[in-house]
Amino acid sequence: MNLSRSGRIACCLAALVWSAVTCRGQAPVSASRHSDTLPDSVTVRGDLYRSRQAFTATGKGRVAFIGGSITEMDGYRPMVTENLATRFPETEFEFTNAGIASTCSHTGAFRLPTDVLSVKPQLLFVEFAVNDDQDAGHSYDDAVRGMEGIIRAARTSLPDVDIVITHFVNPSMLQTVQEGEVPTSIRAHEAVAEHYGISTCNVAVELAQRIAAGKTTWAIYGGTHPKPAGNRIAADLIEDVFQQTKFSADDAKSGNRRRDLSRPLPPPIDPSSFDRGRFLGRDAITMGTGWSYVEPTWKDIAGSFRQRFAGRPLTVATVPGAELEVAFSGTAVGLFVLAGPDAGVVEFSIDDGDWQAADLFHRFSKGLHYPRTVVLKSGLDDGPHRLKLRVSKKKNEASQGNAARVLEFVAS
Repeated sequence: MNLSRSGRIACCLAALVWSAVTCRGQAPVSASRHSDTLPDSVTVRGDLYRSRQAFTATGKGRVAFIGGSITEMDGYRPMVTENLATRFPETEFEFTNAGIASTCSHTGAFRLPTDVLSVKPQLLFVEFAVNDDQDAGHSYDDAVRGMEGIIRAARTSLPDVDIVITHFVNPSMLQTVQEGEVPTSIRAHEAVAEHYGISTCNVAVELAQRIAAGKTTWAIYGGTHPKPAGNRIAADLIEDVFQQTKFSADDAKSGNRRRDLSRPLPPPIDPSSFDRGRFLGRDAITMGTGWSYVEPTWKDIAGSFRQRFAGRPLTVATVPGAELEVAFSGTAVGLFVLAGPDAGVVEFSIDDGDWQAADLFHRFSKGLHYPRTVVLKSGLDDGPHRLKLRVSKKKNEASQGNAARVLEFVAS
């Protein structure tokens, strides 16, 4: 019987789980209790021909990376940029690091026009599997909405952009893979990648396979924020994509050409995905009593603060009852906030509808002004809307106050 690479991994991992649990006298965990099958470590879909041609024909290349802290840190990203410089030695590259720690694919979709599309990359790397899992705790549908928002917006704005998605891993996701199942965020991101013909690199599966073979350990990999050994795994998987797609200046000179460059955009998986995600301008906001547009005096506010947010004003209210209005068009609206130890609850009404509540406090807010996107409402009828927002008297039991500190109002 011939098995695919993913099938061999699943069988191997299932056997290990059987051995481990039966040694403890427990029933084994079935690798097939869901119909999902583990994807390969590398799945090549389509090619990288357009960016390769741009790099070689113009002698210039624009490459962007978007994700969370794994992208922001000096990890796999510098390894990939070094690889690109080697593969295209005569190309002058501009690299954009659009990684922001703690942020999920929703935040990525809403900030994509400002942080990525504005530099018009020819090649884009995307990484959000870990933060969609552990930070945002997204459902499958929410993870699709964020990732499809990024991919569809990029392909709509820049039809020739080539994209690679990389799935990193945390301990719970690794355990899920070792049980022969697919973590929710990876399953959602893979569905988007397949729909749009995007190559993917699955660090979670590759690491599980290497651990099962006795070639490495979680400690050597380095944890959720990988050490160099772990980042090298990711960079090598991306290198595999490069090799399979003949992605180098030498391959471009060898006469490997494509005549059909058509890449029609398919219908969306979810019409409510955030593919029109954006930050709203100040003119969309009508400030009421209790709100101010000011840089907080961070040294006087409890909780640690990341310097990347220093020197910029926020839309701030700390008193219950403070109210403002936001005009927007689209199907979704939300807040990109810094939610610290005193983060409160906001109440909102859309188009004079019923008032609803959203808690800004996050489990990581206790000691940090944590950046997060809170989608207040999605799936609205497409068109103009008006949001009323006010600070509630209620608050999370773990919160020290009622603060709302809004980096950006977002809509899609």
